[in-house]
Amino acid sequence: MKIIAVIPARYASSRFPAKLMQDLGGKTIITRTYEAAVNTQLFDDVFVVTDSDLIYDEIVLNGGKAIMSVKEHESGSDRIAEAVENLDVDIVVNVQGDEPFIDAESLSKVIEVFRNDTERKVDLASLMREINDETEINNPNNVKVVVDQNGMALYFSRSVIPYPRDKNVGVRYFQHVGIYAFRKQALIDFYHLPMKSLEASEKLEQLRYLEFGKRIKMVETTHVSIGIDTLEDLERARKLL
Repeated sequence: MKIIAVIPARYASSRFPAKLMQDLGGKTIITRTYEAAVNTQLFDDVFVVTDSDLIYDEIVLNGGKAIMSVKEHESGSDRIAEAVENLDVDIVVNVQGDEPFIDAESLSKVIEVFRNDTERKVDLASLMREINDETEINNPNNVKVVVDQNGMALYFSRSVIPYPRDKNVGVRYFQHVGIYAFRKQALIDFYHLPMKSLEASEKLEQLRYLEFGKRIKMVETTHVSIGIDTLEDLERARKLL
């Protein structure tokens, strides 16, 4: 089973323009993320896929592998699908370009789903972590997920799910952590399927998979990812480094 990591890397960012090219301890954020993915030793190959000549050159000049997007894309899945469509791979792991502090244990967990899935019933694997704070639960920027008894995703939402009509039934709330591992075919299918109403309403690409019957296995983690979305995040990352 050939497993690769793909790091989608857009140059533009509404909250923090050109953030991936910012300096983080003598290297750009995207270079640190790429090197961190390689250093996990979990992948047969690692690629950055980008719409930016600057990012492409940054990776290649530092000895990495990069792929230029040919088309404009609305989602990371679309960008990755275009990049891997003609590659001979089985599993594709989406690594976020603005998260240079990669948690190898979490990545290993989503990969292990496919090693154990001998009957090929799983199309995607992703992560979730339990949240208990009401502010976190009610925050629409925190995507929540509900799963069945086998850990398969039933629905994702920015709203509170399930709704706590009765607070004394032991419901656990889970936030979706945006690390994905895909079977290549599921990713290619996504690329050629239209956006439907649920995805359009919530602005969550994972709903396209569910709307078209793809099965998403969720794995629980306690890891809190460290993304860089603002200048303040970058300063915290510099201190952490």
